Amino acid sequence: MPGMNIKLILFIFILCFTRPNIGSSQTEESNSVRLMFYNVENLFDIFDDTLKNDNDFLPSGVLRWNQTRYNSKINSLYKTIVMAGEWTPPEIVAMCEVENRNVLEDLIYGTYLSKYKYRIVHEESPDQRGIDVCLIYRSDMLNLIFAEYWMPVGFSEENFTTRKVLYTKFALEHDTVHVIVNHWPSRRGGVLAGESMRLNIAKMVREKTDSIILSCQSVSKVIIMGDFNSTPDDKEIKILTSEPLPSGRMINISEKHAGEGNGTYRYQGIWEMIDQVLVSESLLSSTAGFYTETASFSILKADFLLMKDPKYPGYTPYSTYRGYRYQGGISDHLPVLLKLSVSKTIH
Repeated sequence: MPGMNIKLILFIFILCFTRPNIGSSQTEESNSVRLMFYNVENLFDIFDDTLKNDNDFLPSGVLRWNQTRYNSKINSLYKTIVMAGEWTPPEIVAMCEVENRNVLEDLIYGTYLSKYKYRIVHEESPDQRGIDVCLIYRSDMLNLIFAEYWMPVGFSEENFTTRKVLYTKFALEHDTVHVIVNHWPSRRGGVLAGESMRLNIAKMVREKTDSIILSCQSVSKVIIMGDFNSTPDDKEIKILTSEPLPSGRMINISEKHAGEGNGTYRYQGIWEMIDQVLVSESLLSSTAGFYTETASFSILKADFLLMKDPKYPGYTPYSTYRGYRYQGGISDHLPVLLKLSVSKTIH
């Protein structure tokens, strides 16, 4: 269809040619750009949304969610974000399990984060629980060039009942980076639960990533991050890292941590690395603009994010709820972090 061809051409133009001016003079080391991903465990407001299944998270609901508990969670979340950036908040904070834009506005305008000029990228999700994938970014540090949400071919808003994938493209002076944020279907009910949809989404993300890299003469720098509800060894994740293009492959820089027994989520006393970061080889080999290294990935394991596991030896994430019992923690996941170094052109 002609309309579709025009749309595709426009999309490729946005991906490849909307760049800041690039100088040809010498470079010097500049400040880093830090990215954070955090599953914030049911960040709901206290108001009823008749279009969502949010009844548990109401003052009259089974969880007795109220303004005091909500305020405490927002306050703890902002402190976690500040600490993650070593007291200067990360330039990009991607999140999942967020109910709506209102809670993001409470976070960035109603706390100390208000001084950092964060802006929001958010869209309501077709997820049955009413939880969304989103991000906030520091507009004083980065330019957002493009953003959209993806879902696999063959699905519509009516029959796609999980979270869409968020795609964004950012620029800093003379370089760009593509950031793809995920929250794949849960394994509740067993490992095979949701597997078919996770595979569908993985194939879509792989195809879209390949298109970005091929369309832009193999120089695209791509980050895929999120809660995949899969470990680095699962076949869904292997779809993203296998069969490299001529320009290279996606590297799962979380895999080493998983192999050492580390993780972001604890299930029956075992740490699982289900919140992960993958980067394109171009980010690991770049000598100009954005670049990173495997050692630049980390899990934030601050003491206030952990508690003694009441059932198994060791510590577990300090969640807001344990079953139906309020604990007052922040999340049942730990955040993951990636530092991008930046070399900038001197004009």
